[in-house]
Amino acid sequence: MRKVLIFLEELVEDVEFIYPYLRFKEEGFEVVSAAPKLGEYKGKKGMTFRPDKTIKDVYHQEFDCVFIPGGYAPDRLRRYPEVLHIVKKHYDSGKLVCAVCHGPWVLISAKVVKGKKVTGFFAIKDDLINAGANYTGKPVEVDGNLITATDPKSMLEMMKVIISRLK
Repeated sequence: MRKVLIFLEELVEDVEFIYPYLRFKEEGFEVVSAAPKLGEYKGKKGMTFRPDKTIKDVYHQEFDCVFIPGGYAPDRLRRYPEVLHIVKKHYDSGKLVCAVCHGPWVLISAKVVKGKKVTGFFAIKDDLINAGANYTGKPVEVDGNLITATDPKSMLEMMKVIISRLK
């Protein structure tokens, strides 16, 4: 069974967390959400979420896919060395690493975007370019095991790509 990790933090873009979480489950994958601590996290649009585990709980686990939702959560997530280690480790081992909207901020901090074709929300275009990425602005971009998307509207296409790669 394929295992997917989805990060969670305060002010996550609600749909960018809940849609992939449920969509991966619908496909029969084992899905784990992880946050800095157990408890309640509020989304940007007011939904509340509870992680399955803490980031420390999943630190040494292997996943087939690591998914980083957007909103303001990535700005918080990139402050945790454990998150950056998990992302870099999975990227370096050829596992899928996916980020939507502001999620590529975590990819920048994990130092996995240099020389890669990447997209993301237009407001972080300069951040990606300054980190050495080749920003394309396409709704969905795939470069090896790195899959990025711009916003909630691009997630239908993004999820089709991710699921097809996982199968």
